[in-house]
This record gives sequence, structure tokens and C-alpha cells, in this order.
Amino acid sequence: MADDFLHFMVYLTRKIEFSASHLYHNPAFSAEENRRVFGKCNNPHGHGHNYVLEVTVAGEPDPATGMVLDLKELKEILQREVTDRMDHRFLNYEVPELAGQIPTCENIAAVIWRLLESKITRGHLNRVRLYETPDLFVDCYGEGNGAHPNAGGAR
Repeated sequence: MADDFLHFMVYLTRKIEFSASHLYHNPAFSAEENRRVFGKCNNPHGHGHNYVLEVTVAGEPDPATGMVLDLKELKEILQREVTDRMDHRFLNYEVPELAGQIPTCENIAAVIWRLLESKITRGHLNRVRLYETPDLFVDCYGEGNGAHPNAGGAR
């Protein structure tokens, strides 16, 4: 049977959710400019979201297991690298990887990509899709893999 195995690329996606708060503020801007550029997202007390994260791993299924990677291992990586780090946190102040960045959906997705890329050892990280709201998401494909990020919806 293994000799008959066809080689094909499979895209496996796992979804998790986490809740976090943030605010948009650029210290190089005046208070007035921050309010003008970021509007209600510049509230100094922040605001929260129930984020939905989809992580896609691409690869050929192992002929012996039929799997691209061990789903339990992927779940553990997401728990350790994303949920434990970001769930119920104020992203501006409690997530060191976002220090010095405005925690937009775009920047959060890029940080998640960097956290996950080296941890996935079977297949390869293909896409990080982060929903900030049901009608706003960002796709991050990392650097140089040929895909173009898509953003869905409007703030």
C-alpha cells in the first residue's frame, strides 16, 4: 500500500480562540493625532476582543500515519506559544513580543507567525489567520513564501 501512496500537498488548519485587550497608541504622535488616527482604539483603558486564530500547516501526509503532523503536538504548541502568552492579557503591556509595537491585528498575526514558525517541525507553517472580529481578519504568510496577505473586512 505504501508503494501506491500518492504524493500531494495537504493544508491542515487548527483553530483556537483567546481573549485579550489592547489599545492603539503611537508615542511619536501628539495626543490629538493619536485620537485622530486611531479614534476609539486610542482609549487609554484599552478595549478587548475575542480573537479567533487559524493556523495552517502544509505538507505531505506521512505514508505510515496518514498525517501531515501530530495534531496533539500542534495543539500543545498553540497552547504554549499563543494561548498561555496572550489569553486574558493586555497585549500592549503583558506580551513582551509586542513591546514597542502597536498591537494591531496585523502586528499580532506577524508575532504569532514568528512564535510558531520554528516550532512546527513536520510540514511547514503556511498561514496564520487572525480574526479580531467576525468580519475583520488578517492573513500572514511570513516572509518570502510567495503568498500575499489578505485582510478581510474593515475596522
